[in-house]
Amino acid sequence: MTGSFTLAYVPGVTPGKWARVWQERLPETELTLVQVTVAEAAARVRSGEADAALLRLPGDREDLHAIPLYTETTVVVFPKDHEFAAADELSLEDLKEHVLWQPLDDTLQWDELPGQPPVERPETTADAVEIVAAGVGLLVVPQSLARLHHRKDLKYVALADAPQSRVALAFPIRDENPELVEHMIGIVRGRTVNSTRGPAPEPVEKKQPPRQQQRRGPAPAQRKQPAKRAKPRRGR
Repeated sequence: MTGSFTLAYVPGVTPGKWARVWQERLPETELTLVQVTVAEAAARVRSGEADAALLRLPGDREDLHAIPLYTETTVVVFPKDHEFAAADELSLEDLKEHVLWQPLDDTLQWDELPGQPPVERPETTADAVEIVAAGVGLLVVPQSLARLHHRKDLKYVALADAPQSRVALAFPIRDENPELVEHMIGIVRGRTVNSTRGPAPEPVEKKQPPRQQQRRGPAPAQRKQPAKRAKPRRGR
């Protein structure tokens, strides 16, 4: 199958494993990976700039289908010399005396933000990481973002009772999905080649080996039986 497919993805999501499967199954169809911000991921799909996107839920889902793929662990980020440095896991109760930054691109859905309110909201998660590294406040993010922005002077541990985000494949709502979208759905869901909803490959017609005609030699000569000699008649 020829053509092309553009897959957008938000920071922290790693589409590499799915891209490798795509290359194995559809080597003639170019797959373009485009990293986008959280704010523009859904809009890229709606506008047609991307055929699908790997984004986080909850989030903008207007006019989009979203297939959840996995749930991310939520962690809290702090300096290595912080009082939490020896902890293996924390709870929201542990954060109540600390300033907690909430960047504008935060994908976690809070009923009530724990900790002390910050004076302002950083524009991006990367900006919030810089502030925490300077020794001011804490940051709660999905673990993949903590890894993405990891620094030697920072540490993160799991936050037990915090809200979580889910990574999902989003694509436009249609009466019928294009074939390439179905292929991508099958890949991210871990379907095998035979079970994917994409079009099945045309069966290869097995050629029957040519029948070898047996060469017939000349018919074996029939041996002539010797004629029986008549017995002489006796005289009377």
